[in-house]
Amino acid sequence: PVAEMLNVMDKNTETSIMSRLEEKDPILAEEIRKLMFVFEDVIKIDDRGIQTLLKEIDNSKLLLALKTANEEVKEKIFKNLSTRAATMLREDLDNMGPAKLSDVETSQQEIVNVARRLEQEGKILIARGGAEDALV
Repeated sequence: PVAEMLNVMDKNTETSIMSRLEEKDPILAEEIRKLMFVFEDVIKIDDRGIQTLLKEIDNSKLLLALKTANEEVKEKIFKNLSTRAATMLREDLDNMGPAKLSDVETSQQEIVNVARRLEQEGKILIARGGAEDALV
């Protein structure tokens, strides 16, 4: 619930609350941060942002992260790749054998961390809810 509330707040309020929480309880702050933006939230990044994100992610990490992703997430990624790259990634996914869930989750978390960093650097925008956050 706390993470969801922070997700719909404006960035300044969220930053202020999280920095105070970081001072008081760094472990709790990190747990909340992990819940605030999850891998499935990549659909909230605009196409240009997805392309920026994909440039910073190793293909093997992306492949592993997509292993358990829903179709909406996969389509968001595929449509931001070249036709050839998307076709190759789809084939690799189809031919991929079993993978450890912990490895998949680690890859997803690493991608989330890159997305968070890019957002902090102002290189991508993540729509976090609320009408004022809509990308226009």
